[in-house]
Amino acid sequence: MTAAQTPQKHYRSCNICEAMCGLEVSHRDGAVVSIRPDRQDPFSRGHICPKAVALQDFHIDEDRVRTPLRRTADGWQPIGWEQAFTEIGQRVRAIQQQHGADSVGVYLGNPNAHNLGSALFLPRFQKTLGSRNRYSSASADQLPHHVAASQMFGAGLAIAVPDIDRTDFLLIIGANPAVSNGSLMSAPGMPARLKAIIGRGGRVVVIDPRRTETAKLASEHFAIRPEADALLLCALIRTIIDDGRVDLGDVADMVDGYATLDAATADFTPERVAGAVGISAADIRRLARAFAAAPSAVCYSRMGASTQSFGGLCQWLTVALNVISGNFDRAGGAMFPLPALDLLARVPRSDPALRKPPRSRVRGLPGYSGEFPVATLADEILTEGDGRIRALFTIAGNPVLSAPGGDRLDGALARLDFMVAVDIYLNETTRHADIVLPATTGLEIAQYDVYFNSFAVRNTAKYSPPLFAARGAQRHDWQILKGLMACLGAAEDSTTPEDLLDAALRAGPYKDLGLSLDALLAHPHGIDLGPLRPCARARLRTPDGRIRLAPALFVDDLPRLRAALDADSATRRDYPFRLIGRRLIWNHNTWTHNARRLLKGAGPITVQLHPDDARRLGIADGQLVTVRARSGRLRLPAELDGDIAPGVVSIAQGWGHDRPGIGMRHAAAQPGASINSLTDDARIDPLTGNAAFNGTPVALDPD
Repeated sequence: MTAAQTPQKHYRSCNICEAMCGLEVSHRDGAVVSIRPDRQDPFSRGHICPKAVALQDFHIDEDRVRTPLRRTADGWQPIGWEQAFTEIGQRVRAIQQQHGADSVGVYLGNPNAHNLGSALFLPRFQKTLGSRNRYSSASADQLPHHVAASQMFGAGLAIAVPDIDRTDFLLIIGANPAVSNGSLMSAPGMPARLKAIIGRGGRVVVIDPRRTETAKLASEHFAIRPEADALLLCALIRTIIDDGRVDLGDVADMVDGYATLDAATADFTPERVAGAVGISAADIRRLARAFAAAPSAVCYSRMGASTQSFGGLCQWLTVALNVISGNFDRAGGAMFPLPALDLLARVPRSDPALRKPPRSRVRGLPGYSGEFPVATLADEILTEGDGRIRALFTIAGNPVLSAPGGDRLDGALARLDFMVAVDIYLNETTRHADIVLPATTGLEIAQYDVYFNSFAVRNTAKYSPPLFAARGAQRHDWQILKGLMACLGAAEDSTTPEDLLDAALRAGPYKDLGLSLDALLAHPHGIDLGPLRPCARARLRTPDGRIRLAPALFVDDLPRLRAALDADSATRRDYPFRLIGRRLIWNHNTWTHNARRLLKGAGPITVQLHPDDARRLGIADGQLVTVRARSGRLRLPAELDGDIAPGVVSIAQGWGHDRPGIGMRHAAAQPGASINSLTDDARIDPLTGNAAFNGTPVALDPD
């Protein structure tokens, strides 16, 4: 092979999910030859998952939107960028002049958090637009984590993650990190990390209604009833208190509110909650005592515990359990990362108890960090009155398939006066737009993980320049955002994401090491900045630098949890099952469903149920069944699975590519069904406004 034929190598972080796996991309003549794990990456250490190989699919996908498009009576018409910006500026300014700034809303999808340019320039765009009507995928996912962090530590970004590589006991509640590689705990190669805990004599215990891929690697699994996680956490805390095992450790002099926590959880004994939780009182006590007795331990709760009616309580109680067991801000426990680009350091100190969240116009749902819950987006479009959303920007998002009550939102988008979408595809949401602006993605963009280094289980830093130019007229997201700001009247400037990144690195916590953009470019595999280390005293953003162990916001919500212990069973007569989601290792959110490599691994989208439930209802494996909920119904093939608890059913998230007008041919060939045709946008965690997907009451009817 000649030198011209020898593939070149490019190193970067995968930006499909939170794991930030290091990639070695071999390429020749503008095409990918192979995508392999980068074994020199200090964070992922040679791990990648099947999703990474799909980055080449997105680059060459013929279904990608390649030029700005305008909707016409005869279909989509390609237009130039300047024409697009001119029309957007005219339409948006006219709507805001007539109806006020809040008449134009913004929805931000998950990929923005994985994009350097979007992360740095979206705040500027939102400030230019001047609307309070902001929504994102965070309130369909992780908002309870941020509210708990804000109330307890003074800032929503102050999230302590498991020091998984040094812990002796990992308690996992409602999470499947063997598939997700962590979420708000970025940790590539989770199967190996879990096995390592057990291999060094530690324990991994999983609490989940389904015996997940993670549970199959664990030391022990308990099948909890959906939405009972907060009751279990209260009982674990109660047992540790009653046994006299409370140990605040090195943060003892920083903790306020222990007496309040003690009093507030007094009646949540294992015996009191066992029936509702579905785990015996003896097992609850045994679990609490083993957790408290371990040399180091950490509790990690995620999607199943967040996207439910008690999500806020779950995340508060998770932190409280880590604190009272002496496992906060110590090796092997829950620790704060110290990222090189340190967003938390920019957050001013403030008293969380004095914060009064804004309320949404129609339902009065709480706002957080400048945005309202996506569960009420359809209400704000459909309900007349001052402040009604008449125009909408969607940026890298598909809420028709990812937000609760997706069918209702689908209808609401059709009622807008004007809509602009920044995206790579015509999907179930962007098909409603008047103008679609095509963005670069994947191998075409520069990458530095602004957010997920803040939740990583090891401190590292890595920058990757773009590998390929766009295969069309696409622009980078940050260029599109600057164009939108200009057409809305903002002054133009020449700042780039690299300018902002370099300045942040030079002023960050590793400035004494000479960290800069040039330093990262000189280390294409990334720079190892070391393991997590105790730093809570510097990271807390409360005015006095103290931990609020029992914020009134959560304590005042406990009567609602107590009421759940004695909930009326009337709902179960009509809807006897509880629905939970599940994640597939081959896919990540709706936009990845058009990658042919990932689609091959998806298999049919089914409703999983326990064989005993199937026998009782006369349902055979593979038989079509109708799944009914208060808000809708779906027809899916049944999949009998002994790993799921009786009385519980599970459907994978993100599917439903059977609507007309989408431009994703691979996805449409395997449409599946949207779980959010069943989830109810009225089911939320009232404390945080987060969508309550898990625990949706449903019934099954065999065809």
